[in-house]
Amino acid sequence: MKEWDPVLYRKFEAERTRPARELLARIPMEQVEQVTDLGCGPGNSTELLADAWPLAQVTGLDSSATMLTQARERLPQCRFVQADIRSWQADVPQQVVYANASLQWLDNHATLFPHLVAQLAPGGVLAVQMPDNLQEPSHRLMREVAASARWRSQINAEAAERTQLLSTGDYYDLLTQAGCEVDIWRTTYYHVMADAQAIISWLQATGLRPFLADLDEAGQRAFLADYHQRLVTAYPAQAEGQVLLAFPRLFMIAVKKP
Repeated sequence: MKEWDPVLYRKFEAERTRPARELLARIPMEQVEQVTDLGCGPGNSTELLADAWPLAQVTGLDSSATMLTQARERLPQCRFVQADIRSWQADVPQQVVYANASLQWLDNHATLFPHLVAQLAPGGVLAVQMPDNLQEPSHRLMREVAASARWRSQINAEAAERTQLLSTGDYYDLLTQAGCEVDIWRTTYYHVMADAQAIISWLQATGLRPFLADLDEAGQRAFLADYHQRLVTAYPAQAEGQVLLAFPRLFMIAVKKP
């Protein structure tokens, strides 16, 4: 798959950062010495952590070299590491492990979440936010287009789509059994978008990437044109002309018991 595009990702930075702020606001810690931002991207979420705890050692971790280049330029005072979240081991126990819109790209959460809790110091916090939108029209229609007669031989819709999240109860059980007290909730944001094309611009930086990965430029344009036709029907204009993109997200705050 092509490298992540930081410029495209940051086009909707305010909307992407809002849940990051709301996740941070629920972390019940004032004094933090060690915090790691998993899947830090271009550093928009890492910047929130650095501002919240200016005396802490803030580490951003991402698998994308392109994203990390932008993050380092943005936050030269922070430490950035290129690594896979699944195999990451903290150098020292962390007071906060923060994962905003990153863990949904990884499978085997039953193993991953206890592994992340193991990186925490006693009393430390695992803070997670994940998009929970695979059943929304924005993502359901990606799969429908990919499975259509025109595209099914070129795109493996099942392979392209990320894995469905576990149930809320499953995450609660995983984290409590790993020795945490857990606060878990779900929020649906309604983002005001100019039109269906704006929804495509948003998703080209994230959810559409695996569907477009094996297509050349002409194929990508054709796929997006088919997808756009379906989006226009699924997201009708409001009275003043704009459209609302419903975007559910799942939040968790897990505090490791001493």
